[in-house]
Amino acid sequence: MNVPLTLLGLLEREPSHGYELKRDYDRLFGRDKPLSFGQVYATLGRLARDGKVVITEEPGDGPDRKRYVITDAGATDVDSWLTQPVEPEPHQQTVLFAKVALSLLLGRPADQYLDTQRFAHLKRMQHLTEAKRNSGLVDVILADHALFHLQADLQWIEVTVARLDALAKEIGR
Repeated sequence: MNVPLTLLGLLEREPSHGYELKRDYDRLFGRDKPLSFGQVYATLGRLARDGKVVITEEPGDGPDRKRYVITDAGATDVDSWLTQPVEPEPHQQTVLFAKVALSLLLGRPADQYLDTQRFAHLKRMQHLTEAKRNSGLVDVILADHALFHLQADLQWIEVTVARLDALAKEIGR
C-alpha cells in the first residue's frame, strides 16, 4: 500500500485534519492494518516538506489544529498514480481496491482504470504462458501459480466493474 499517495488522494477530495485522514484511511484501506497517528503525521510532514501539501492552522479552544490541503504538485502525483496500472503480481488487491475507491471518491473513471489494469494483467499472463513453453517443471509450476493469481484478479476486476455504482454509494461518493 502506498500510504503517502493514498493520503494525498483523500486530501484531493477535501482538505482534512490528520485525525480525519487516519479515520478515512482506516475505514477504507486499513481494516487489517490501521495506521498509527505517528505514521499519519510523519507522512504528512514529509508531504509538506516535499511541497505536496500545505498546512493551515485553525485557532480553537485548545492547541491550534492543523488542516492539510493538497497542492497542485500533490494532485499531479495522485493523478499519475491513479492512471498507471499496478505491476501485475499476486496479492495486490489492496492496491487495486485503493485505486478503485479513490477513483470513485474523486469522481474519476474507475471503470477506465480497471480496463487498463485488465489489459496489464492479460499482457502479463501472455508473457507467463509463453515462458512456460520453454521452461523446466519448477518454472512451469511457478508460472502456473502466478497465472492462477492473475486469473483471480481478473475475476475480481469483472465483479468490481459490475458493482462500481453500488461501491460508489457505499463509500460516500
